[in-house]
Amino acid sequence: MPGSRETHVAFFRGVNVGGRNRLPMKDLAAMFEAAECTHVRTYVQSGNVVFDASPRVAAGIAKRIAGAVDKRFGHAPIAIVRSAEELRATIEANPFLSRGADLSRLQVMMLSEIPSAERAASLDPNRSPGDEFALVGADLYLYQPAGIADSKLTNAYFDAKLKTTSTARNWRTMLAIADLIDAKPKRIT
Repeated sequence: MPGSRETHVAFFRGVNVGGRNRLPMKDLAAMFEAAECTHVRTYVQSGNVVFDASPRVAAGIAKRIAGAVDKRFGHAPIAIVRSAEELRATIEANPFLSRGADLSRLQVMMLSEIPSAERAASLDPNRSPGDEFALVGADLYLYQPAGIADSKLTNAYFDAKLKTTSTARNWRTMLAIADLIDAKPKRIT
């Protein structure tokens, strides 16, 4: 249906981390509303925004919001945008869940695009002993039993090897965002 609105999630990279790239969620939500988005909700201060928008608006929202943030706060954050259906598929496809992995040690890196098979093959499965990863489409699942602090499986490594841009979220955050999508306010008629 023309003009139909769908639910999407924008995952911003590197905002409000270590006191840098300040971006209040209230201001970020207002920017989405000014960009023709509705039912805008944020989750934690790291730049997770659930919103409804037409396909046209959703397709250009990352660039539009980056420009608005740059104008107001002096930095242009990168965002990976996924539809609600894509987010649910990401959650369902996690290969570590069937193995009973410790959920507190799981992360998902969402990539800006699906890497080529050649680039995917260049990843070193032994780069960070004890840690594991699995690439499924434009999602990179990480299992880091000893935690992420000393892991060599970083955004910088994967971005360089895959020639893409990524942003990571822990598993708890992914599930909370899925719950936020399902708790979408109902339209009152």
